[in-house]
Order: sequence, then C-alpha cells, then structure tokens
Amino acid sequence: MREGAQLMETEADTRYEVFHTDCPARDVVDHVTSRWGIWVLISLRSNDLRFYELRDSIQGISEKMLAQTLRALVQDDLVWRKVEPTTPPQVTYGLTEFGQDVGAPLTDLFDRITQRLAASGVSATEGPNTTGQTKQLTIPGPQQPHHLDDEH
Repeated sequence: MREGAQLMETEADTRYEVFHTDCPARDVVDHVTSRWGIWVLISLRSNDLRFYELRDSIQGISEKMLAQTLRALVQDDLVWRKVEPTTPPQVTYGLTEFGQDVGAPLTDLFDRITQRLAASGVSATEGPNTTGQTKQLTIPGPQQPHHLDDEH
C-alpha cells in the first residue's frame, strides 16, 4: 500500500482507493456530504416526501439545487424516486436501504449536535455568536405536508 493511501476491501474483493480522485466511493461521499445532500438524507429519515414538501423542509435550498442533489442521490442509490402518472405528475422521494444505512450516522451526528446545544442552554432557534449576542439558528426537519401536485 502506498504511503497515505486509504484502501478498503469489500465482499467482492474489490479495492477502493478512497483518497484517489477517481474512486467511485469518493463520489458517493461527496454527494452525501455536499452542502445539501446531508440535509436531504436527514429530512427523509422519518418519512417519504414529495418534492415541494422536501424543499419546504430544507430552508434555503433552491428548487434547482434540490433537483440536482436528488438526481445525484438517486443515481448513487441512496434515495428512490416514485412518479405517479397523474396530471401533473406526483413525485415522491424516500431513502433506499443503502440511504438508511448511510443516513443513520448522519442522524446520530445531528442528534448529538442538537443535544449538545440544548445542554448548553441554546434554544432550537437561537445560538450564541462571537459577541455573546444571540442569533437565529434553523434546525431542519420535515414540516407539515402541503399536498401540492408537483412535477419534480
């Protein structure tokens, strides 16, 4: 093994050099830990959501970025996509078994952070800034469904 190389063996005896830029595992990690990928996985942890429900649950994400993020996560087999043949089409997203496996430690991480904030006396909507004043923090999660027909 080269100095600084991280190799992983899988059941099929395929070796992945996870620090190499061409490693397929690295692409999946990049999608999961992207700015929005982690929030999509956390938002889908409890229930399946339609496109607009998912967009509304992740404050600050644009429709374009949500569509790109979902496309990558579906391609990586982390998220499934179901299209109902209605007019307009109704599209629902949920976590695959692989997505649930990958999402579990992310949910644990999120829960640890929010528990730490709560133990520090920081409310779910406020947090201390460097001047000692409070600022708004937003903790994402599924919100009430809107039951809108969507085309995504």
